[in-house]
Amino acid sequence: MTDERLIVALDFHTLDDVQKLVGELGDSVNFYKVGMELFYSVGPGVVEWLKSRDKKIFLDLKLHDIPNTVAGGLCSLMNLGADILNVHASGGFTMMKTAADALHAEAARRGIQCPKLIAITVLTSIGDAEWFGAKKISEQVVEFATLAKDAGLDGVVASPQEARLIRDACGENFLIVTPGVRPAGANIDDQSRIATPAAALHNGATHLVIGRPIRAAQNPRLAAEKILAEMHTA
Repeated sequence: MTDERLIVALDFHTLDDVQKLVGELGDSVNFYKVGMELFYSVGPGVVEWLKSRDKKIFLDLKLHDIPNTVAGGLCSLMNLGADILNVHASGGFTMMKTAADALHAEAARRGIQCPKLIAITVLTSIGDAEWFGAKKISEQVVEFATLAKDAGLDGVVASPQEARLIRDACGENFLIVTPGVRPAGANIDDQSRIATPAAALHNGATHLVIGRPIRAAQNPRLAAEKILAEMHTA
């Protein structure tokens, strides 16, 4: 059983750890997140290794710079074959539009499928006590999401709590990738920005990024299959 709405976070810093977990999960998981920790430690070889095993990849590097630099960086990363790339929405409309336009133009020039491009709204680690914006977090998240859509991006990364607001504002054909998801019954100290897989999907999420509950399990495959079963109740 596999479901490409589940993205397993490979928050490691060695290729050996990646290969071990991917091997244990087998065909139960087809989509993986490669973030900064892993990419900066191992380099592009980890993406190439995953692609050689027909896995899909969310390359979570959160580009944020001047428009032309971000656009060029994304076109370089496209060479690796990642299925989803991302930028920070706080880089602004021009940065996002320049990036999206360049990515689509380069994919068309090469005759390949363009990877999805999504934007980080507000980092899920930021709570009300740390937030410095004039607007509420939820209002800023929705504003970033609509800005990303207007710039031609395919979706956003946002917490499960804002997923419904984004879905209402941006329509059905918009990706909402949600970290901060834990299986039902998980022992979590701060539940304020946590949701179960079923709840996150019900709120409008299209993809769930889950790491520790699978990575740290005695039987990662069984843990993943339980999460997949929860997802199918949404």
